[in-house]
Amino acid sequence: MHYYAIIIIICTGRAKNQIMTHISLDTFDHNILRALQRNGALTNAQLSEEVNLSTSQCSRRRVRLEKEGIISGYHARINAEAMGIALRAVVRVNLNSHSASNESDFIKMLASHDEIVEAFSVSGDADYVLILQCENLTRFADFIHSTLLPHAVIGQVRSEVVLKDIKRPHSR
Repeated sequence: MHYYAIIIIICTGRAKNQIMTHISLDTFDHNILRALQRNGALTNAQLSEEVNLSTSQCSRRRVRLEKEGIISGYHARINAEAMGIALRAVVRVNLNSHSASNESDFIKMLASHDEIVEAFSVSGDADYVLILQCENLTRFADFIHSTLLPHAVIGQVRSEVVLKDIKRPHSR
């Protein structure tokens, strides 16, 4: 077995006063991270079997990865379809203008709608990319026409309905 270390650089702070922290990860750390990405509910005993380390070593490494911020939390994967959410869409939004108040109004609007499950400020043709989940196409169209398009700061909305999942995080 080959052992290697990968250095992850974490930047915190803003502009001139950025603080750089170097965290060294070896093969075992990477194996632990992969196993926990597949199943965050693994006990340390189960994890030790999967990565071929003792339970106490897995526990110490897991705690270290949590303290250093590599592991930022554990989450349940929810089956949206089982909850009656059958449609997912990618929505690209451009604002009318880029003032601080427009951005603030837009971000407040994002936070107030459960249909918007993810939102990103992006480079390229759009200002923002949103991931929406709705019960069906009618609810999606209603959301676009009654919420996004009439919003005062939104200049353009383009959307694509997801037809099929090809690769998603934690889908293994």
